[in-house]
Amino acid sequence: MSTVTTEFKHVSYLWDEAKAASMEGDEVALLIYRSNMLGADLRLTNYGGGNTSCKAMAKDPLTGTETEVMWVKGSGGDIGTLKKSGLAALYVDRLRSLQNIYTGLEMEDEMVGLFNHCIYDLDSKAPSIDTPLHGFLPFKHIDHLHPDAAIAIAAAKDGEQITQELFGGSIGWVPWQRPGFDLGLQLKACLDANPGIRGIMLGSHGLFTWGDTAYECYINTLEVVERCAEYIESKVGQDAPVFGGQKIDSLPAENRLQQAAAIAPILRGFCSSYQKMIGHFTDDERVLQFINSNDLDRLAPLGTSCPDHFLRTKISPLVLELSPNADLTDVKTIQAQLAPAFEAYRNMYAEYYNTCKHANSPAMRDPNPVVILYPGVGMFTFSKDKQTARVAAEFYINAINVMRGAEAISEYTSLPRQEAFDIEYWLLEEAKLQRMPKPKALSGRVAMVTGSGGGIGKAIAKKYAEEGACVVLNDVNAERLEETSKEFQKLFGKDVVAVTLLDVTNAASAAQAMQNASLAFGGVDIIVNNAGISISRAIADHSEEEFDRLYDILVKGQFLVSKAAVAIMRKQGFGGDIVNIVSKNAVVAGPNNAGYGTAKAGQAHLTRLLAAELGGDKIRVNMVNPDAVIADSNIWAGGWAEGRAKAYGITVEELPAYYAKRTLLNEVILPEDIANACFALVGGLLNKSTGNAINVDGGVAMGFYR
Repeated sequence: MSTVTTEFKHVSYLWDEAKAASMEGDEVALLIYRSNMLGADLRLTNYGGGNTSCKAMAKDPLTGTETEVMWVKGSGGDIGTLKKSGLAALYVDRLRSLQNIYTGLEMEDEMVGLFNHCIYDLDSKAPSIDTPLHGFLPFKHIDHLHPDAAIAIAAAKDGEQITQELFGGSIGWVPWQRPGFDLGLQLKACLDANPGIRGIMLGSHGLFTWGDTAYECYINTLEVVERCAEYIESKVGQDAPVFGGQKIDSLPAENRLQQAAAIAPILRGFCSSYQKMIGHFTDDERVLQFINSNDLDRLAPLGTSCPDHFLRTKISPLVLELSPNADLTDVKTIQAQLAPAFEAYRNMYAEYYNTCKHANSPAMRDPNPVVILYPGVGMFTFSKDKQTARVAAEFYINAINVMRGAEAISEYTSLPRQEAFDIEYWLLEEAKLQRMPKPKALSGRVAMVTGSGGGIGKAIAKKYAEEGACVVLNDVNAERLEETSKEFQKLFGKDVVAVTLLDVTNAASAAQAMQNASLAFGGVDIIVNNAGISISRAIADHSEEEFDRLYDILVKGQFLVSKAAVAIMRKQGFGGDIVNIVSKNAVVAGPNNAGYGTAKAGQAHLTRLLAAELGGDKIRVNMVNPDAVIADSNIWAGGWAEGRAKAYGITVEELPAYYAKRTLLNEVILPEDIANACFALVGGLLNKSTGNAINVDGGVAMGFYR
């Protein structure tokens, strides 16, 4: 089929002969290995895109005879992380026999349900819509991928001719058609008409390649994609500058980040008019080359070509008509300037829907843009969660690569609007969306808990992440913060965790933390002022420096972080939550506690003052009053435990039992108990509560509010 080479410039050769040799004879294991190697190189396929298969003989459990079975990536998932549980296994003869009852395109949706009657392995993943594309080809191993280089040719105006000339007839061509049973029959027809070809290019879609063994298939795929990329790169910039040349200059890198952080919450507010969205920002060089170009205004409205691309990025992006160095400090002016652009985009999307819809089409979905391009600054993407927003950005970069390549060799063409609609609002796609798990209580929200490197703060951040929030971990202790970050990323994944050092006593540090949150997630919704220290001294022993430090961290820190957060929340325009971790000591007088107790009282009254001030912005401000939370808490450092033990006339070791026994419920209070109270305040059941306090102290009568 090909002269084997392991040297490639535009794709990565990752095959480990020793590892593959250990799987010899196990075609399914080799399929999984090949898939993982292909998925590890994003130049070969995008996240979740493409599928792979193998055909092998297996014993029929009903008859005991050998029968041919196809193992193919099932619906959903990603080939880069594919496991056996992600494969669908089907009887090949039964799958092919379905053509006997197939009457035409009107049966496409019905055919997907019939795939289940061809299942060989009862533990199979649900077969995908691409199953017949593999089933009607006779080859033992097949790859269907979406490489940018191949799609650039597939989406070019002269794509068929270029494919013929580039590969000398060894790659077939099938014009665009929505994936499904009929496309599988068209692939078979193409092969029948062109025996001996090594692959098929699908117009505006992707690439099929194959081989008799897993390795031959892998090498064939790499060779074909490499040839596509070589051809494109030989043409880029040859006859004309890329994207028509540069129109504007990018801001310097640091200025781009500052401008992006300043505008992200405003954009998030517009994009969240239907549901809360999470943002992602990138100023990747490929993005900047496109958004700063002369051809941006011509190419951006065309939208993307590959179905995988526009399902993630919507039909087209919104391009901001805003100077890169625009003054963004006057928020109301910027909002007024951007509002017509968002309204025009929503109207465009509604017109697209109403023009293309069918009698049985699902209702129109959120008409806000997913991709927003800010020339000179970068690209923002917004979606229901961080992973989806990040992947949308990756897919639009794929689309940029495709446009770059197609324009270099010919002229870029996007899918006709009706074809795009029929993919986006396909009833099978709608059914997939309806099967998605119900969003968690804090899905689409961003929480910043100060002092979340450990103790109460860590427990609160963990609870919020468990309930679906993106969390901005922060602490003044870098080592502790790094440990917690690693733990959270392992528990929840990298997408939902951002990290920033924060000194709550420093206004610049608070502002930087908010900038980092805006760059990571588009803004912030929940602030928990938890950072604190504790010092227990008799007044005769209490130094002025200690007194000032308590007020700096507890009162001033709460003020500075809240002030910085309110600015972000007002930009977003949909309210927010501030929860202050105060203390029983805010209302209960006790010995050796002048500095700490009055600072906590200051925190409590600042809570009430801000609740009174921010209600008009729908920003709710509440407090939680813990008492005697000992586990994993820094509060017992610095002599606090000794001070409290001395005040109560007991030993340090006796403190936990003492605190529990003095409560009405006789309970030890844990960080998780405080976290539960913080969740109760922001989880949706207390949306009409502000200026209030929840005591989490096991029941201390002296702490009752009167």
